[in-house]
Amino acid sequence: MSRKLIFYTLGNLLICLAGTMLLPLGIAIYYYFSAGEPQKDLFAFVYATVITLCVGLILRFSIRPSEPELGIREGFAIVALGWVFVALFGSFPYLFADVFSAEGRTPLEEFTFCYFESMSGFSTTGATVLTEIEHLSHAMLFWRSFSHWLGGMGIVVLAVAILPMLGVGGMQLFRAEAPGPQTDRLTPRIAQTAKLLWGVYILLSVLETLLLWLGDMTLFDALCHTFGTMATGGFSTKNASIAHYNSVYIETVIMVFMFLAGTNFALHYRALRGDVKSYFKDTEFRFYCVVILASILLVSWNTVRFENVDKQIPYDSMGDGIRYAAFQVLSITTTTGYGSADFEMWPYLSQFILVTLMFYGGCAGSTGGGMKQLRFLLLIKQSGAEIKRLIFPHAVLPVRVNDRVVPPEVLTHVLGFFFFFIGIFAIVTCIMTTLGLDLITAAGCTIATMGNIGPGLGDVGPIDNYAHIHTAGKIVLTFCMLLGRLELYTVLILFSPNYWKK
Repeated sequence: MSRKLIFYTLGNLLICLAGTMLLPLGIAIYYYFSAGEPQKDLFAFVYATVITLCVGLILRFSIRPSEPELGIREGFAIVALGWVFVALFGSFPYLFADVFSAEGRTPLEEFTFCYFESMSGFSTTGATVLTEIEHLSHAMLFWRSFSHWLGGMGIVVLAVAILPMLGVGGMQLFRAEAPGPQTDRLTPRIAQTAKLLWGVYILLSVLETLLLWLGDMTLFDALCHTFGTMATGGFSTKNASIAHYNSVYIETVIMVFMFLAGTNFALHYRALRGDVKSYFKDTEFRFYCVVILASILLVSWNTVRFENVDKQIPYDSMGDGIRYAAFQVLSITTTTGYGSADFEMWPYLSQFILVTLMFYGGCAGSTGGGMKQLRFLLLIKQSGAEIKRLIFPHAVLPVRVNDRVVPPEVLTHVLGFFFFFIGIFAIVTCIMTTLGLDLITAAGCTIATMGNIGPGLGDVGPIDNYAHIHTAGKIVLTFCMLLGRLELYTVLILFSPNYWKK
């Protein structure tokens, strides 16, 4: 494994990150002169940009790798370490602006807060340790949401798209970072595929921004909420999230784009080229639609108050039930995490459905987190095949998706992923209970971070935050965000002794 090539590539990645910091820096300059916002926020981005750029340049120009091509091992190391580095340097604006400084808080605790918020942003989790979001400057609010947008399609995929030096070994990085058990390659050249995916991403982002701007949002808020929607992140500029606006129009626009963000982006690309039928030909997309529709109907029915039903059920009309149920089902399924209602006040059946959807997540090849719809579809099909095999022991019963036989190694991958996901979920939940959390809160924050969702249950529900969790708990949950965003294997492989053997 070439360590020189790894750090050389990480240097290029940090140079890209420094370039993205120029946008919030420009916003800090504008609002400093026009609205008198804090000077320390302006200098926080100056310091963060300079440090990130300098470290990137040092890694790039002081290390000359002899191997020009990235291998499998280098690909996994670059992606895993890349996200760790990006979250680290992305936390500097919070650190230099003293966003999380408080009396009695140690430097370690303050740094943990900053790194947690940064990793939550880039991993599109949306779990926050902020208690007063609206007190932040425009530059900080923009950086929180913009980090979502950068991490949504993938910071390494972005590097593959814009750095020609990755053109040869880029597929190793693309496979290591791209979500889902299967990776769509739209063109023979992986760099071109990355550019096409980012092109679709940008196009949908521009369209959503314009539509939100036409509503009751300012252009700034429209941009920030678009970043959170298209990346399925969920950071809002308001303490009450989307509920702040109480607008059916805004909720509808965001629901549409949450649904699109949770869909495989390869399907969007084909639809833009005229093949709209590709949506309905895709087995996973049809399964995704059925899961969402069935969940909306069940939650709507369960949250509407009928004459002879418990008066604690929150909504008087089916219209209100559908409105809030549809938004929360889409928000949780796509792992966006925006809130238009406090679903912890809903009946237990509705809460159970939402918790189940936290595991499902979006489609493979989307910006959504979770275990992915395709994996659950394959597990269901494989289970059905096993039942049939008991009845017809000599029958050949292959699992098919999109009229193609799924190779046995893919099914093995899915079963292994499912085992690891549930196992880690149980272990982390146990760890969080030892740190003083009740079982519901411990399980809620674990799946909310592993699934990159944000709001959970208990003391980390939709109207709560993660500030009260012990420092050790924040470190564990930060690691869970990384695991969830890179879908376990890319991170876990680094802990395998065989990985480091020559």
